[in-house]
Amino acid sequence: MTKPPDRKPFVEAADGTRLHVEDWGAGRPIVFVAAWTFNSSAWGEHVAALSTANRCVALDRRGHGRSDAPSYGYDVDTLADDLAAVFEQRDLDDAILVAHSMGSIEAVRYLARHGGARVKKLALVAPTTPFLTKTDDNPDAIPDALIEAQYQSIAKGYAQWIADNEAPFFTPATIAETRNWIKTMMLGVSLPIALACRRTISMTDTRKDLAALDLPTMIVHGDKDASAPLPLTGAKTHALIKGSQLIVYADAPHALTLTHRERLLDDLRAFIA
Repeated sequence: MTKPPDRKPFVEAADGTRLHVEDWGAGRPIVFVAAWTFNSSAWGEHVAALSTANRCVALDRRGHGRSDAPSYGYDVDTLADDLAAVFEQRDLDDAILVAHSMGSIEAVRYLARHGGARVKKLALVAPTTPFLTKTDDNPDAIPDALIEAQYQSIAKGYAQWIADNEAPFFTPATIAETRNWIKTMMLGVSLPIALACRRTISMTDTRKDLAALDLPTMIVHGDKDASAPLPLTGAKTHALIKGSQLIVYADAPHALTLTHRERLLDDLRAFIA
């Protein structure tokens, strides 16, 4: 009988924070980075489907899932370094890096800070790159006042904000069990951590990082994404990454990893191949 590989459930970040990882299968690695307030279990069905032919590694970012939850380290550079710790300690090479929503910021900054030696291809799903905040050189983005109003709405009523934004996040056909699972997952992240990560999403400018990328990149985005509207995020990201491919799913929301799972799996398999 073949001895199973020694894959302990945690890696250690540079500051000692323990980061939980799911690590299944063998072969070319696929590394999954989840959305804001999501954890690795959100990728469970993707890991189950793809780990028959690939090694699938899914991270709980700090403060999420079963990772440690320190009161610091939710800036993009630290989060990117956490991802680097996973690559290094699990010795992942020739990998496909798949990132959803906020995870796109971490993935892109990881490549900018640590290089692309370990990553062969990049898949960004409903990304929140390149830069959400309106500035003089980013005029067609979201004004500070609107970003702050949303931040305060979350701070004053986290559960209510999630309830208010549930409908456009899914599709009408999304079953109650899926909706409740995701809402419970989101509420499992403490409010201070959720807010800190929200700041990172709105404040991080990845335009230079994206323009410097030089690897095959697939961007998948829904044209009904209310959380990260396509013209503001996916389309701009596509324009900045040389040679990237943009696939638009008609009528797909931000949670297309769940609502359009089978189509996404097909696109990922084709991209990997």
